[in-house]
Amino acid sequence: MENKTKTNEIIDAAVERLFTGAIRICWDTAGAGNSVTIYHGYAPDAINRKTPVAVSDHGSIDIHGLDPGMRHCFEIVSGDNRMVVSERHLKLDGPVNFRDIGGYVTHDGRRVKWGRLFRADGLARLSDRDLALFRQIGIRRIIDFRTESEAANAPDRIPEGGDTSYIHLPVTHGKYDFAEAVKRFKQGDTDWLTADFMVEGYINNLESFARVWEAVVFHVIDEKKGPLVFHCTGGKDRTGTCAALLLLTAGIPEDVVIDDHQLSNIYIARLLPDLYRLMSDNGIDPDRVFPYLTAPRDCIEAVISHISYKYGSAWGYFLSKTSLTETHLAQLKNVMLE
Repeated sequence: MENKTKTNEIIDAAVERLFTGAIRICWDTAGAGNSVTIYHGYAPDAINRKTPVAVSDHGSIDIHGLDPGMRHCFEIVSGDNRMVVSERHLKLDGPVNFRDIGGYVTHDGRRVKWGRLFRADGLARLSDRDLALFRQIGIRRIIDFRTESEAANAPDRIPEGGDTSYIHLPVTHGKYDFAEAVKRFKQGDTDWLTADFMVEGYINNLESFARVWEAVVFHVIDEKKGPLVFHCTGGKDRTGTCAALLLLTAGIPEDVVIDDHQLSNIYIARLLPDLYRLMSDNGIDPDRVFPYLTAPRDCIEAVISHISYKYGSAWGYFLSKTSLTETHLAQLKNVMLE
């Protein structure tokens, strides 16, 4: 019996939406050629387990005919083993870096719940179709890390109906906020934009805005208020710092946290040609401001090194810099993990 369970173990799985509209599901089981049964739903906790959408032993399958305007979740079953998996990146009309931080595995084998915590870039560009998807995935709280001027220049679009709370927790990334930085770019002032500036901005996020991250933890712990999304303008620096702190506190390995941060570069890439063109038209050298438009790997590595060197761990950071206790952090971990 032990060997059977071990052989049927689902090691990992992933979901990707193809350009054709089909959903590709890939999985890895401990035993070669194991058949799995796949069930479908529109939320991680609303899987229809009566009728499977597929049975396969190939390790990958494309599911056709699903509503392209909805987010899809799946449960993969192999023997007595089950795993819920969903799309990480939500392909929206407006925001390009909107994603679920679910599915990551901790050092001790637990997984971050799908459909509870999302990270994103600016939400001012949400289309009507995006808002419909926003409602479908059940987001009830928006945490905005942008400064007052950023939020005023591009207010978030919030679903009508009054059941979505907007929480503004401003964080200034570095010496200038985004609006001021763009103004300086247009004036030809780019000398301040160095590799050190970017790294220092990330460290400043930690050292100067601990109360913001503390507030985020309290909001996450209050899970009865529903799923939440936290965001800034690009969804990479301030949002990346927040995601790293949450994932590290939950016990996600450092290399996985770094990989999550680097996903921003994949999704932001589609905007870069237009941004480069816009900057060139305004007399700005795109190569000079490239680090400001991407998610530099050395920045998130610096954050993790700083936390480890100065505080020992993300838990140590929160215990030292905020009013959070070990009980709060244990709650956070239990709320985030399956």
